This record gives sequence, structure tokens and C-alpha cells, in this order.
Amino acid sequence: MNNIEAQEAKYKKIITALSIVIPIAVAALFGINLRKLGFNVEPLSFLPPIYATINGLTAVLLMAAVVAIKNNNKKLHEQLNTAAIACSLLFLVMYIAYHMTSDSTSFGGEGFIKYVYYFILITHIILSVIVIPFVLVTYMRAKLGKFPEHKKIAKKTFPLWLYVAVTGVIVYLMISPYYA
Repeated sequence: MNNIEAQEAKYKKIITALSIVIPIAVAALFGINLRKLGFNVEPLSFLPPIYATINGLTAVLLMAAVVAIKNNNKKLHEQLNTAAIACSLLFLVMYIAYHMTSDSTSFGGEGFIKYVYYFILITHIILSVIVIPFVLVTYMRAKLGKFPEHKKIAKKTFPLWLYVAVTGVIVYLMISPYYA
């Protein structure tokens, strides 16, 4: 086993662990409301428009990264994707903080729009879990210089990640009128 194969094997173990731990941790923390547990914390009700904006920024960064690589600007492509990962992590921290300090908001729409909202929400949630290993493997392959493999998985990762980022904004816009 050469050095790159050894590194890839090590990273795959980390990616597998993160792909399992992150969704479980988010689900567990999502169910914890610090105020209901007796902690004297203010609801972080200002966060949803900020983390929705970060989702939008992630989408813009992803599209710009594709343009950069199509223009053969590998350095900019790498920087934009690294920034998109940082935005996704920042979103995740704020999302958890909001839900740990605030009551859940129910969607108040009626009729057909309610089904549209729940379709978008459910696909957003499912794909946000599925995309984690895709993003991490795509990034790892680029870092290890395995560019043909990177390009192959990136063609799947990009639309999934873009969908999650864009639908995050849509979910926020659809539910924001119902925030208390």
C-alpha cells in the first residue's frame, strides 16, 4: 500500500465516522431545548435569517467553484469549495444553537402549498444527511491529488449539495412568516 492509499484509508475511516456522528448529533441536539430544561438562556431568534443567508452564500460559492474549474482556475476552485464547507459548518452550528434555545415553528400554510413545503423540507433533510460523505470524499480526493476520482464524484456531489443549500433558503422563506 503506497502513501496515498494509506492516507485515503485513514480519511475514509474519519469520513465514515463523521457521516454517522454528525446526523446523530444534530438529531439529538435538535431535541434538546435548553430553556425547557431550566437554563436561563435567551432564544437565538435572530439566527434563522443569518443561517438562511449562509445557505444562499454556500450555493453561490458552489456555482462559482464550478465556473472556476471550467476556467481551469484550480486554486480558486479549491478556495471556493473550502469556503462552502466552512459556510456549511457555520450553518450547522447556528442551526443547532437556534433549535437548542428556541421553540419549533410550525408551518402555517394550507392546501397545496403545505404539501410543497413538506416535500421540500423532507427532501432537504434527507439529502443534507446523504451529502455529508459525498462532500467529504470529494474534498479528500482533491486533497490527495486523485483528480479523475474527484471529478467523477464531484458530478454527483455538486447537484446534491446545491439542492440542499438552495432548499435551505426556500424552507426559510416559506416558514419565516410563521415565526413567533
